[in-house]
Amino acid sequence: MEAQTMPGGADPNSVRKVVSVKAPPAVAWRVFTGEMGTWWPLTIYKIGKAAAVDAVIEPRVGGRWYERGDDGSTCDWGSVLAWEPPSRLVLSWDITADWQYDPDLKTEIEVRFIAEGANGTRVELEHRRLDRYGARRDEMRTIFDKTGDWGRLLEAFAACAAEGSES
Repeated sequence: MEAQTMPGGADPNSVRKVVSVKAPPAVAWRVFTGEMGTWWPLTIYKIGKAAAVDAVIEPRVGGRWYERGDDGSTCDWGSVLAWEPPSRLVLSWDITADWQYDPDLKTEIEVRFIAEGANGTRVELEHRRLDRYGARRDEMRTIFDKTGDWGRLLEAFAACAAEGSES
């Protein structure tokens, strides 16, 4: 279940990760898009002032991607650019290198859910357009690839999706 860096990672403007999930694509999709708050580490990966209690992706192109605080407040992270259940999702990630929301940033996260065997899914994530960070691109690429690590987030997601498949 350990996430791996995908081949072709030589592009300095993107980070690519892949994880195998022990759940069919429909379950993996549901857990990733509809139950993000169950696997996203909201105590540390948040940008709002309130304690975050959920991460929400509105299920449509143009929908918001945001965190919800325990006080009912919301803090945008980005928006839905492509919504193709249960195979493909593209989100804008509009959080600056200073961890502030900026609707003009528009880096992109594409997630593909590919059937693997009878009951598995290969989930491929690419965070691209990192050139939008300008002089801080390399710093942000390192965070997404190693220190903040999309790989660790995908591992947490894969564990929740496998549990969701059993219930």
